[in-house]
Amino acid sequence: MPLTVHQFPCLSDNYGFLVRDEASGQVAAIDTPDATAILAELDKLGWGLDMILNTHWHPDHAGGNEALKAATGATIAGPAEVARIAPLDRVVSGGDVVMLGETRFEVIDSGGHTLGHIAYHDAADAIAFVGDTLFALGCGRLFEGTAEQMWSSLTRVAGLPDETTVYCAHEYTASNARFALSVDDDPALKARADAVFAARERGEPTVPTTIAAEKATNPFLRAPLLRPNAASPAEAFAEIRTAKDSFKG
Repeated sequence: MPLTVHQFPCLSDNYGFLVRDEASGQVAAIDTPDATAILAELDKLGWGLDMILNTHWHPDHAGGNEALKAATGATIAGPAEVARIAPLDRVVSGGDVVMLGETRFEVIDSGGHTLGHIAYHDAADAIAFVGDTLFALGCGRLFEGTAEQMWSSLTRVAGLPDETTVYCAHEYTASNARFALSVDDDPALKARADAVFAARERGEPTVPTTIAAEKATNPFLRAPLLRPNAASPAEAFAEIRTAKDSFKG
C-alpha cells in the first residue's frame, strides 16, 4: 500500500510533512519546524505520531522534536548532529534504512548545507524528502560544508530516478527562479519560471518537484553546462553558488 504525504505551510516559508504508511497506519513527521502546527495537523487528520525523521540539526527542522516527543511519544531518528539541539533515539547516516510500517526509507548522505545533512528516499513510492539540500530551482547555502561536498550530495540526489517526487522544505522557488533566469537563458527554464510566478500569484505551492524537472532547469544541477570553462564540475557549482549568495534580484 502507498505512502500518503500531507504537506502544509508553517513558520514563514517552511513546509511541514506528515507521512502515513497506509499498510500499518504508522505516521512520521519529516522534520519538526513547528510543533504546534504539526500537532494541529495531526488532530485535523485524526492521526497519531509514531516517528520523527530529521534531515539536519537546524532549529527550523529539529526545533519541535522535544515538544512532539513529549506530546506523542514518537521516536526520533536523524543524523548525529541533531543531538546539538535535541535528543535522538536513533542516529542514522547514509546507507541506513528506516522502516515506517512497511515503508522503507533509504537514508542518503546529503551533507553540504550542514555537514551531517541526510535525505530519505522511499523507492517503492518514488518519493524523496531532501530537507535543505535540493530546492525547486535551487539548493541550500553552504553553512558548514564545502562546494565539493555539496556537489557530491546534489549528484547523489540527482541520480535518483527521474520520476521521483521531491519534497524540499521551503517555498523559495520564486526567488530561486529569478536567480536562475540571471544565469541561464534556456527556454525550458523561462517556461518553468513563468509557471512558478503564476502559481505563487495564485497562492499555490511550488513544492513538490521532480528529479526530472530539476535536472532540466535547476542551475545548480546544470552548473557544468553553464560554466563549461570551470576546472571541474564542483568548481562550476561553486561559481553558481557564489553568484547566488550575492544575488540581489
